[in-house]
Amino acid sequence: MKYNTIARTDLVASVICMGTSDLGGSIAVEQSNELMDVYAERGGNFIDSAEVYANWLPIEPSSSERFLGQWIKSRGNRDRLILATKGGHPRLDTPDIRRVTPEDIGIDLEGSLRRLHTDYIDLYYLHRDDPEKSVELIIETLEYYVRKGYIRYYACSNWTIPRIEEANRYARSKGYNGFVAVQNLWNLGEVNPGAIQDPTMVISDHGIVDWHRRTGMTAVPYSSQANGFFSGRHRRAAEQQPSSGIDVSRIYYSDMNFDRLERAERMAREMGVTSTQIALAYLIAHPFPVFPIVGCKKKEHLLDSLLAADVYLDYEAAASLIAEDADSWFATLGGGTNGDA
Repeated sequence: MKYNTIARTDLVASVICMGTSDLGGSIAVEQSNELMDVYAERGGNFIDSAEVYANWLPIEPSSSERFLGQWIKSRGNRDRLILATKGGHPRLDTPDIRRVTPEDIGIDLEGSLRRLHTDYIDLYYLHRDDPEKSVELIIETLEYYVRKGYIRYYACSNWTIPRIEEANRYARSKGYNGFVAVQNLWNLGEVNPGAIQDPTMVISDHGIVDWHRRTGMTAVPYSSQANGFFSGRHRRAAEQQPSSGIDVSRIYYSDMNFDRLERAERMAREMGVTSTQIALAYLIAHPFPVFPIVGCKKKEHLLDSLLAADVYLDYEAAASLIAEDADSWFATLGGGTNGDA
């Protein structure tokens, strides 16, 4: 396993982050324990969760956090982990009601601490934004919990760049660290227009990725494997089989993405690795800290994904995977970082 430092923190995290949205919920506890044990045994230390995870199932609320807390308690490994979780997500039965007030943040954070059996969260994300709330109020609320020792660092998920910049300008004016990482949807593929129905989700397009490059802000992308599109199970001429889960064909089936899949598979053959590993290595290759989240449901898939940490791609190799965009986008990547987010 390889490690990198989350910018503007002292958190040295494994470059592959373990997503837990299905653990303790749609994945049985025994299998969930096995997946977490494998991740830790292979050197993984960066775990991502959220108050809302598994709340879409007819089981006890926040079951993924509850499972994770029991796993950490039983293994006695809290001090070896970088534990991240998220709060401030709308209730699933009232998705139009934003939840980023000081009261909402406090309820979610303190609930996460109890469920996770910990006194502090290493990296606490606001899962959604409320543009009608002032960034001053939001940042001061988070700083209150930093001073209490409940949060070491805070970050944001599904926030737009203008709001992040506004929040961090205020934080810097007060001498605070501000947001240190951003968690948005990002992978080797391009999401088909209109395929994501949730308007509060933010997809990292070329402009957002270039912003990360210019500022050096850490990215922790979710859906980093495009829901398995780059695993080799999908083919240009094939029809997607009906599924009760995510409709990969609706989100990712396009000539552009199949071109990228074929390039990834060709590169994988040349390097003696898998196309899944190439898709993850593509993200890690960027000239700012990137920690892809993997949400594997099977041990063999997790082991395959973890090996992506050892696959090295330089910028030119990464650019070749999205060749249609290389001249206009990756040509700018050689400059490194030159700012502060």
